[in-house]
Amino acid sequence: MTATGRTSTAPDVVDVVALGESMVTFLPSRPGRLADVPAFERAIGGAESNVACVLAAAGHSTRWVGRVGADGFGDHLVEAIGAYGVDVSAVRRDPARPTGIYFRTAGDRATDAHEVAYYRAGSAASAMSVDTMDLAAIRSGRVLHLSGITPALSAECLDLTRELTARRPGRPLVSFDVNHRPGLWRDAGHGHGPEVLLDLARGADLVFVGEDEAWGLGGPEAVRAALPEPELLVVKQGASGATAFHRTTGSGSGSGTDEVISVPALTVDVVAAVGAGDAFAAGFLSATLRGKPVRERLRHGHLMAAAALTVPGDLATPPAREQADRLAVLDDTAWGRLRLGPGWTHAEEGADEEVRKP
Repeated sequence: MTATGRTSTAPDVVDVVALGESMVTFLPSRPGRLADVPAFERAIGGAESNVACVLAAAGHSTRWVGRVGADGFGDHLVEAIGAYGVDVSAVRRDPARPTGIYFRTAGDRATDAHEVAYYRAGSAASAMSVDTMDLAAIRSGRVLHLSGITPALSAECLDLTRELTARRPGRPLVSFDVNHRPGLWRDAGHGHGPEVLLDLARGADLVFVGEDEAWGLGGPEAVRAALPEPELLVVKQGASGATAFHRTTGSGSGSGTDEVISVPALTVDVVAAVGAGDAFAAGFLSATLRGKPVRERLRHGHLMAAAALTVPGDLATPPAREQADRLAVLDDTAWGRLRLGPGWTHAEEGADEEVRKP
């Protein structure tokens, strides 16, 4: 599957449009409980806008479409995302609802000590709907990237996501990152999260899903059996790697033959385990836009994830395209010897530090 794109020749067509909520993030000045942290540094966070920012930094034309309050935090989001080179002209401002914000601790999200405090209920983003958003701008990319966070925000957001994942002629290639957040669905009141996300994923062309969020199914093959419709399914398996199922024959009904490709994850000296999933999706989409084979797309995903894992925040400077292309075609032995740490994206071409035994 490649992103063949829209037939429109309108000048505003971009490589990727990403739709979703972005929030102002407050990062702690030191480790510890939220109750004990004396100060926070402002940043930005949002799964879909993260993907748009990484792709823009990697040289692609991107557009983020969202809804923010007519407030200072909304100003900051639009300016900060735009500074990455992302087109923010289709972002809507809501005079009646605030921009969402959240605070988090410095610890790894996988530990019990990690705390996140969201202030997003009734946010401007929760008012995204078929009627309040510019559907032409949303569909103006070769790829439309969505995630399972948006439909959890409100019944109107769910209706919008259903509209965008409905299979119809002329739509962009639809990429969907399941991103199941149980906490968002717990009080949603407009559907059972796992069932809703499975139904939405069936309408996408390309689906990313973590093995740990895949409806309690055991292993990539079971996920594919439950989700045969997408032409390309990527099951992320954490430190083990990722497996892609690429339907090479058959139609969008889910019939046909799959090519199954697995690529192990890289050895990474992790600085912070945040932002890796969004970066992986961005790397995979970047290689998809450039018509790379599926194995190389998976490797580009791992390389972008490694860039995110070796910096403190959600967003990292991606490797130069030439550097990533060179690493993505290494033989399996050389790929297995890679160990990437802080600063690896700035390593010189051919540097020994890029390929070394763990």
